[in-house]
Amino acid sequence: MSVTRVIDLRSDTFTVPDEGMRRAMASAEVGDDVWGEDPTVNRLEEQVASLLGKDAAVFVPSGTMGNLVAVCAQTRPGDEIIVDRENHLVVYEVAGTAVVGGVQMRHLDPASGVPSAAEVEAAVRTPNIHHPVSRLLCLENTHNRRGGAALDASLIDAAADAAHRHGMRVHCDGARLFNAAAALDCAPAELVASCDSVSVCLSKGLGAPVGSVLAADASTIAEARRWRKRLGGGMRQAGILAAAGLYALEHNVERLHDDHANAALLAAALGGVPGVRLQLPAVPTNIVLALCPRPAAEVVERAAAVGVLVTDMGGPLLRCMTYLGVSREDAQEAASRLRGVLTQLAA
Repeated sequence: MSVTRVIDLRSDTFTVPDEGMRRAMASAEVGDDVWGEDPTVNRLEEQVASLLGKDAAVFVPSGTMGNLVAVCAQTRPGDEIIVDRENHLVVYEVAGTAVVGGVQMRHLDPASGVPSAAEVEAAVRTPNIHHPVSRLLCLENTHNRRGGAALDASLIDAAADAAHRHGMRVHCDGARLFNAAAALDCAPAELVASCDSVSVCLSKGLGAPVGSVLAADASTIAEARRWRKRLGGGMRQAGILAAAGLYALEHNVERLHDDHANAALLAAALGGVPGVRLQLPAVPTNIVLALCPRPAAEVVERAAAVGVLVTDMGGPLLRCMTYLGVSREDAQEAASRLRGVLTQLAA
């Protein structure tokens, strides 16, 4: 009996370390990071801060913690943050900003994923005893639920400038910032030059097993370290993990273009199916969102039966993601199988 090869397109978090990364981890020089004495962690933080044009950085276990400590370090309980309602911070981070940080969210709905200057201006609270203080604008680049959109610096800068005019700070969830930089053919620092803080994930397209890095000015990072410790994120001989991040930055950034090309292949195949409507951003990356003729949960079940794993994003919305574990051949085969499933469901 033949066994169908399973192709996993659920998320770029399913990357696994290659042999070179494993060797780098095994040979990493380590120390106690809570004491600031892990040389490999220190080197990773310095490199990421430099790449992003910031003064300092802190290594954290996850992107969710990176965003949470960024919010907590730059707000006070009772403050308000302004954010797109589809932002990862809103949808996927278990209300941590409310539960832990004591701040509430003011939701916007910008089609591009970045509010315009006018939208930011309109959302800022006027000084009033009845109002919370608008303290922080939170952005996301690339934007997961906006089709993996790579958002160029002009959009980020316009929103950030409006926030700064009102004394607010700006945080960017740059979990896939390197994807954005690859798609826009620019340095990642250009995309966050107007942001006060930015977090980047090492365990998505870059392929490390664990970890994110938050970069900002030195005083914000000092406060973020305090929050990291408070949340139980203080790590000891974390250089083993940091070494994977350093390896990823050296070996896995340029190849992000391959993931984008494979996603484009999938989009082209699925977009031609009757009843399927793609949610394509102006600048796509490694995410394909498709509105299906049937509930996405049904598509997920049928696709799994033919060896393709995809994600139900709610209602008819389906997501596919490409990454270094998905070859060109995999993308072509997955596109053929998914096209067959969707064609049958549309009949």
